Amino acid sequence: MHALKKNRPLRRIVLASAATVSGMVLLLSLKPHSTPAAALAVPAPSLPAPSGSSSAAAPTGTKTVTGDTVQTRWGPVQVRITLKSGRLTEVTAVTYPTDNPRDQEINSFALPRLRSEALQAQSANIDTVSGATYTSDGYRQSLQSALDSARG
Repeated sequence: MHALKKNRPLRRIVLASAATVSGMVLLLSLKPHSTPAAALAVPAPSLPAPSGSSSAAAPTGTKTVTGDTVQTRWGPVQVRITLKSGRLTEVTAVTYPTDNPRDQEINSFALPRLRSEALQAQSANIDTVSGATYTSDGYRQSLQSALDSARG
């Protein structure tokens, strides 16, 4: 019986190690975010519009405005909006981080969600996309600056 009491700490160590290994296996087996089909519609980044040409009003009551470029930890983010009769009808990310595969993966799922939320909210009052906090913050700030320019 005395030998069994001596082995208890060893059993606990073995059980704790097994639990840790099991947890790591489960964590590593998680699949990354899947790329939604809408991500294919995300335009490639482009250069910001030249100064003085960030907004244009079309005769149909359509106005297109490019928001400020917002510097984030991972790179610049900038959006362009289209308003028809004062209603937000399009939001396009024109500049966003694409320097590495991880940036591309994050933005492939984040940008379509941010666009959809902005169109639904008709404002920059949109939720942060999990896993894309910096991009979400930059998107929101650029969107607000574009809305301010267009409506103000």
